[in-house]
Amino acid sequence: MGWITFAAVLLTILVSVIGAGELFLYANTPKGLMQPHPVTISKGDAFYQIAIRLENAHLINNRQYFGLLARLLNADKCIHSGNYSLSPDMSPYYILKQLTSGNVELIKIVFPEGYTIKLMAEVLASANIVSKHTFIDHATDPGITRFYGIEADNLEGYLFPDTYYFAKHSSAKQVVETMLKQFWTVFDKKLCQRAQEIGFSIHDTITFASIVEKETGQAHERPKIASVFHNRLKRNMRLESDPTVIYGIPDFDGNLTRKHLKNKTPYNTYRIKGLPKGPIANPGKAAIIATLYPESTNYLYFVSKQDGTHHFSTNLKAHNRAVDLYQRKRRSNRSNNG
Repeated sequence: MGWITFAAVLLTILVSVIGAGELFLYANTPKGLMQPHPVTISKGDAFYQIAIRLENAHLINNRQYFGLLARLLNADKCIHSGNYSLSPDMSPYYILKQLTSGNVELIKIVFPEGYTIKLMAEVLASANIVSKHTFIDHATDPGITRFYGIEADNLEGYLFPDTYYFAKHSSAKQVVETMLKQFWTVFDKKLCQRAQEIGFSIHDTITFASIVEKETGQAHERPKIASVFHNRLKRNMRLESDPTVIYGIPDFDGNLTRKHLKNKTPYNTYRIKGLPKGPIANPGKAAIIATLYPESTNYLYFVSKQDGTHHFSTNLKAHNRAVDLYQRKRRSNRSNNG
């Protein structure tokens, strides 16, 4: 090898080493301390578009080096779509790690016990997780419901109310499957076995629990409320639960009338015997437990005491006296406040 050739090879090696060193320093050097910046990566975004967006947001200072680093790490083909919270104090290497790990910004969503599919859809839509109509369509599709192994027309009752963390623009499928997974975590083999012991199917249990959930104002009353409905079922009495009537009324305006009580719907337990067609809400664990392990009582009736609790009675005569008492108290309170 001549000295000219040797010098050329040596120069190439030196340039490569210097370039690699410069790239290493670039990859591991943060740009500077600044506030986090939201970045949205959409499905189908080309890597060069992402690099330009990051440079324009001052999250990186050299998109060519960033692209080279991504190709060397084979990261340019592995970017996950979603919403990220990135900061200039992150090194380019760490930013790539975030984008390829799918470590997207998650939004906290809280569903209270007793929420319906429609109410859940409104919460999700307001947080830009998934549109209201998309979620409702998915959760009320009979085919999809059966695909998940649930023998019902929709997923009402099975979308477990809890605290969740979802990425913006999630699919309805992702949200539903997360909530169903939590439902089956709570409704475990032990509860399934208990349902069988009292002669309930899973669907019966959730339907019953949804009524207990909607009828209960104070948590400690759930087992007692459940006992009333169990006792009525055993005596072949109609459940006569107002929330079941309300659920069957489209666009209910908040005013329950005698006419409503006479409307025969699959949910109106003033007109039908036994349980309604399906759940009227999504019950929490406490309502499910109260359904499966009710308090032992002889109560057949209860009436609101206007303070979140109820007065319980074992016969109609005593119940009517209680109704009269608390209606008079309500009228008295209205006149005093008026």
